[in-house]
Amino acid sequence: MASHLVLGDKVRVYRRANSSLWQCSTYMDGKEWRVSSKTDSLAKAKEFAEDWYLELRGKSRAGELKKEKTFADAAKQFTLEYEALTRGERNPLYVKGHEARLVNHLLPYFGEKGLSAITSGMVQEYRVSRLRPHPETGKVPARSTLHHETVTLRQVMKTALRHGWISNLPDFSTPYRASGKIGHRAWFSPEEYKRLYTYTRERAKAAEGRQWQHAAEQMHDYILFMANTGLRPDEANRLEYRDVAIEQDDETGERILLIDVRGKRGVGYCKSTTGAVFPYERLVQRNKPKPTDLVFPQDHKKQFSRALLDCDLKSDRDGNRRSAYSLRHTYICLRLLEGADIYQIAKNCRTSVEMIEKHYAVHLKNTLDARAINVRRRTRAATQD
Repeated sequence: MASHLVLGDKVRVYRRANSSLWQCSTYMDGKEWRVSSKTDSLAKAKEFAEDWYLELRGKSRAGELKKEKTFADAAKQFTLEYEALTRGERNPLYVKGHEARLVNHLLPYFGEKGLSAITSGMVQEYRVSRLRPHPETGKVPARSTLHHETVTLRQVMKTALRHGWISNLPDFSTPYRASGKIGHRAWFSPEEYKRLYTYTRERAKAAEGRQWQHAAEQMHDYILFMANTGLRPDEANRLEYRDVAIEQDDETGERILLIDVRGKRGVGYCKSTTGAVFPYERLVQRNKPKPTDLVFPQDHKKQFSRALLDCDLKSDRDGNRRSAYSLRHTYICLRLLEGADIYQIAKNCRTSVEMIEKHYAVHLKNTLDARAINVRRRTRAATQD
């Protein structure tokens, strides 16, 4: 990192390795002060540094130089407020995610910096530093990971703005980015879904009398239950037997499950297809549960991943990796293929019509109406006939 001293050793002018602009720093009133010269010319940066230092010294003598709040102060305030104000409204894991991003990445980079020093340029420098390959693993964070970190950073700076510690927010948008391609969520086509549950059914039969029989049977019923209810994996993990009731649907006359769902959107309701009833009845018969017992007390991640590998279904044709979430996506896509109303699907899955149209309906061919697309204008001759 290039560095030069100005006014003896009172001011340091330096340039970071990943930036073309010169920065200035000095130590005054027991605190280090930093500012960007906003120029790539060393001569102009030195002139700026002299003027900036003399201005700071004048404010210090007049008692106008107040100690600025740091990013660490704002992060501490944000953590206190966010946890208290969102209790009962946000999933505790979501709140912990903010804290983890602060501790692991944001505080080490921004922690001791004054809030006024956190500019749009510094935010961009942070992105660049995060996108460098890890020295040991060579990995870089996914775009969604970096997006979540930016959201946490923005929330902290908004907290500082509300308390009057800064006068305005920096620009957090990602420069140079073109419009992103809308990708679909990984799901199982009807043929792939049949291949998956046929495999787990045969595996459960083969496990009869063995030590892993219970786990294999639970896994098979988990797949059928999830693909016929559309629950999120975290919602299924919190589901208790008292949250599920078997009812006779008045409209269709079929038996379905009425489920009280507790997830990231709070408490909602779900009506399953009839295909979820038999797996649930087997779960009750097998486990003989109390009302407060969890329906799926075990974590099925490893089992499910192995089943996908054995069935050659780990990724779809576009390279999207499948997980337990893909069963929810399968439920939504199969309902759309059957011609279900998109608004009712959104309500039943506790999501929005916009999300379904963006990530699901866009790639299903039968959501297009050929009669509406292939309209032909009548010619004048045909009109005269």
